[in-house]
Amino acid sequence: MRLPVPIQRIGYRVAYAVLRTYWFIRRPNLSGVKCVLTDGNEVLLVRHTYGPRAWDLPGGAIKRGEAPVTAARREMTEELGVSIDKWHPLGTVTVIVDHRRDLVHCFQAQSPERELTIDRGELAAAGWFARDGLPADLGRYAGRILAHVPAPGG
Repeated sequence: MRLPVPIQRIGYRVAYAVLRTYWFIRRPNLSGVKCVLTDGNEVLLVRHTYGPRAWDLPGGAIKRGEAPVTAARREMTEELGVSIDKWHPLGTVTVIVDHRRDLVHCFQAQSPERELTIDRGELAAAGWFARDGLPADLGRYAGRILAHVPAPGG
């Protein structure tokens, strides 16, 4: 049984606030994934229901013992309802966000479909944007990651 979406969103916001306090105290080293889903010259961006509300790349944390590409597959199934087996590694970026150091493994894949079933508890919106028309309120390091994505047919 799933909780109603408004309750899920409150849960995400509370959890994020608690984690920010933990990160401030512990200053951990974490690993995560960011996924670039493309359709021709367009890229999928999402807005989370917690934390900064900028347009960002979908992704999430890597679970203990999980391979980064497995985390990418899992996160895209959970957040967007898509199953993608073939991911192209784009490399890693290290960022410091909310007093934690993140090693972010980046992947790119062609989206199997444009219509997605987003997790409304975690994501407020998802949208396709032309790579030369990205929104002004782009996530903290999304631009750095997108710079590593080859042009269509490239």
